[in-house]
Amino acid sequence: MTNYADPHPARLPGYDGGPLGHRPELLEEPLFWLGHLSSCVHSDETGELLWGADHDAAGDFQERLWTRADWPSFTVPLAAGHRLHVVYRTFADDRGIDYLLHHPDWDRAEPLAQDDGHFMGPGLSWPELVAAAENTTPGGSTADPHARLLLLLPATGDAEVPDDAVARLTAALRARTGVEDPERLAAALLEEQGAPGVANWTTAGAGHPVNDGAYSFRNPANTFALPAERLARVAAALAP
Repeated sequence: MTNYADPHPARLPGYDGGPLGHRPELLEEPLFWLGHLSSCVHSDETGELLWGADHDAAGDFQERLWTRADWPSFTVPLAAGHRLHVVYRTFADDRGIDYLLHHPDWDRAEPLAQDDGHFMGPGLSWPELVAAAENTTPGGSTADPHARLLLLLPATGDAEVPDDAVARLTAALRARTGVEDPERLAAALLEEQGAPGVANWTTAGAGHPVNDGAYSFRNPANTFALPAERLARVAAALAP
């Protein structure tokens, strides 16, 4: 049974797997970020900017994550008791990173994105990402907005990022990674974005943000999309 007094539960309702192991210490390791952001790389040039001479070390570090008995997980608290969970799913034959949204009153955690061989998403728009990174709700795996931004970036896809997005991502990369040229890397990552690619976000028709991503749970046109009432509560929880 999930203990909602614990902001980092070992199990999430409706989510098969675990146990989840809260591992905030991993967020302090620059090599962690080089692996975590790897699905945002779609060209050799961007890969060189991200990994550089640390390519092998980052790969070794990431491989150790995938062989853990528990599932390393991280939590970003939002307003009104909502929580974003980032879970490293360490099944030997089906490993990946799951991005989920939950609230103690919900009977299940809502999937936002999957970062694996069968990637799903995007689950966040750029404004939702920044709002989650910069919110001041206490608790979670880290209070640092730079770490929160990088943690959620692979679940984000947005065709219309604002002019200050490169500067915002540059600051996070400079603070949390050892990359040599964080500004060039930030521009490249924002151009290529996560594995599902960019998406157009709109509130037309639904009355809350949805997108047109072919692999997104938040695209009502997809047969696997969340039902309308669940799309609405996800959007409300993530509202900037």
